[in-house]
Amino acid sequence: MSTAAAAAAAAAAVQPVLPSSSASTGGQQHGVLTADRVAGLLTGCATLRRTGELHAAAVRAGVDGDRAVGFRLQRAYAASDRLDLTVTLLRLTPDPTTVFYTSAIHAHSSRGLHLAALALLSEMLGRGLIPTSHTLSSSLPACHGLALGRALHAYAFKLALAGDSYVATALLGMYARGGDADAARALFDEMPDPHVVPVTAMLTCYAKMGALDDARELFDGMPSKDFICWNAMIDGYTQHGRPNEALRLFRWMLRSGVDPDEVAIILALSAVAQLGTAESGRWLHSYVKNSRRVQLNARVGTALIDMYCKCGSLEDAVSVFNSIGDKDIVVWNAMINGYAMHGDSRKALEMFSQLRSQGLWPTDITFIGLLNACSHSGLVDEGHQFFQSMEEEYAIVPKIEHYGCMVDLLGRAGLIEEAFHLVQSMTIAPDTVMWVSLLAACRLHKNMALGQQIADYLVAGGLANSGMYILLSNIYAAVGNWEEVARVRSMMKASGIQKEPGCSAIEVGRKVYEFVAGDMSHPRTDEIYAMLEKMNGIVKEQGHVPQTELVLHDLDEVTKEKALAVHSEKLAVAFGLISTAPGETIKIVKNLRACADCHAVLKLISKITGRKIVFRDRNRFHHFVDGSCTCGDYW
Repeated sequence: MSTAAAAAAAAAAVQPVLPSSSASTGGQQHGVLTADRVAGLLTGCATLRRTGELHAAAVRAGVDGDRAVGFRLQRAYAASDRLDLTVTLLRLTPDPTTVFYTSAIHAHSSRGLHLAALALLSEMLGRGLIPTSHTLSSSLPACHGLALGRALHAYAFKLALAGDSYVATALLGMYARGGDADAARALFDEMPDPHVVPVTAMLTCYAKMGALDDARELFDGMPSKDFICWNAMIDGYTQHGRPNEALRLFRWMLRSGVDPDEVAIILALSAVAQLGTAESGRWLHSYVKNSRRVQLNARVGTALIDMYCKCGSLEDAVSVFNSIGDKDIVVWNAMINGYAMHGDSRKALEMFSQLRSQGLWPTDITFIGLLNACSHSGLVDEGHQFFQSMEEEYAIVPKIEHYGCMVDLLGRAGLIEEAFHLVQSMTIAPDTVMWVSLLAACRLHKNMALGQQIADYLVAGGLANSGMYILLSNIYAAVGNWEEVARVRSMMKASGIQKEPGCSAIEVGRKVYEFVAGDMSHPRTDEIYAMLEKMNGIVKEQGHVPQTELVLHDLDEVTKEKALAVHSEKLAVAFGLISTAPGETIKIVKNLRACADCHAVLKLISKITGRKIVFRDRNRFHHFVDGSCTCGDYW
């Protein structure tokens, strides 16, 4: 096919309406459509249809072979997202220059088509063409591996282009994405007057890597901040477990007059979810309702559902779910996980049937939620069915998280040998969570022989972490083997491993109060301990016997009972009882698994006081109402 014929075919691909002679000449009835005229018309061309018309007119007038016309056509098709036609024109151009290739590379790279952009760069270099600063600054954003990025950096030095502001900014962004903060900072420090783009890239790099103090220093030094900078800093705090600072920064953002976008709202909701502070979440929900910029779409709705579920307000999560018009599978996944987290496993499984009836296709996240729901309620048969159906019906290959859910499900149900065999049969290496689940199941069901076998294997292989050492210590303590307890604790000390202290938090009046076991630091300590003593007396009258066997230290019974009495969750409940109105729900968040003795006490307190107590531990929620818990004492 000739060049002209091929160009005509490319123009025909967009099915243009051929212009009349007046349209072809741009209103010049008796003139001839020139290359300059077509190039000028293409410069302001805004639609695919108009580009196709001008392309056809250029072919008809015989000026489509003009290099300026070809270049403008290439850019016009790119602006209309017809990158296939852009590449076709590039291929048809005799001896294309660097400018032609750079335009095509930029079109692909700016749309996230990184492999295609790099392939065009390789083709250009293969023709012996020398890249310009624009070529390099367009190619570097497509580099998501440091090896290729460093090679382009070296090439930029060779061409004396590394000092160009656009190239330097693109290089900094490449190193920042790759996590090489030192190289990024070196480039940043060499910039005489860095503008907002390199500053934002450097800030994002620090925040992503957890160097939050460095990020904050850079952030505070910025004379003006756009919402991208605010979001990067808030995201850094949220991702690295500093939600309080994330929310403080979000409020400062509002006070500074910056209107948060959808991303900022989602990040703030994530921070609230970490804290479990429902009132802050409701305030954000109200902000969304009254915002002109942020709409309650599937993304924001999913974040709200997740936040309400993690703050113990399942009813609010359901209300948000019902209010979302166009629900995608991500929204359904959030609600399934929410029901699983709160122990309403049957509702989680029911939702799976509903989403399938609506034609939605489950994802791997869907099955994590379903398997968690089965695990929290001991639904072993259902769990087996879902696990099998992943590959057989939905062509989803189980990941480590799915195996972990199954090990947890089997272990909690007492099928520890089956769980152990599942771990041994896996084609992927088991992770820490899986081994901890197995050890926890051995302790729960007093299978000390298998627990010790697993623990010895982990210690010998250097695989044990702090959680495993603690469980191993607890297994020995549960059978009264204090010599082995001492040995394990000595190993922990020698390795610098420390046990994470239990901490319970309660929100009162939009302020969060934290307690550890035996805490005496609160200003109302005397009142708290007076209420605690009253609680302990009342529950004993109701027949509660302290479960002193849970105190895994070689102590006498009286001392063990005293240790149980001042657990952090009991202190939080006592504070809640003296600080909130009668009948008001008390919500508590704990960083560790719920203590069995505290679980029994909280059930009785809910019955005696007529209070609902919502308790979130490391794994799930417990709703204590009138002497019973939604977990059915299975957790």
